[in-house]
Amino acid sequence: MTIELKPFDAAQHLTDPEDQAELLADAFASGDASAIAAAIGIVARARGMTELANETGIKRQALYRAFSDQGNPTLETLLKVLPALGLRMRVEQAA
Repeated sequence: MTIELKPFDAAQHLTDPEDQAELLADAFASGDASAIAAAIGIVARARGMTELANETGIKRQALYRAFSDQGNPTLETLLKVLPALGLRMRVEQAA
């Protein structure tokens, strides 16, 4: 018997804003830029990439590319996308 595997997309399962915030907090805590970009991409897809593109004025393809596992979004992109997702970045002094 052959086992059929299907791709897993976390965006389909992370519909609760609290779960999305936790995913992002974990990604930022990791300090890994690619993990952060990928986590923002998951949240963006969960909330709707087309709506995000319309709200930010950034093309969907550019959003997918910037927030992929290999993505490297610019600060300008982050400053448009995060508020559109109802999020904000905050800087704190390190302990």
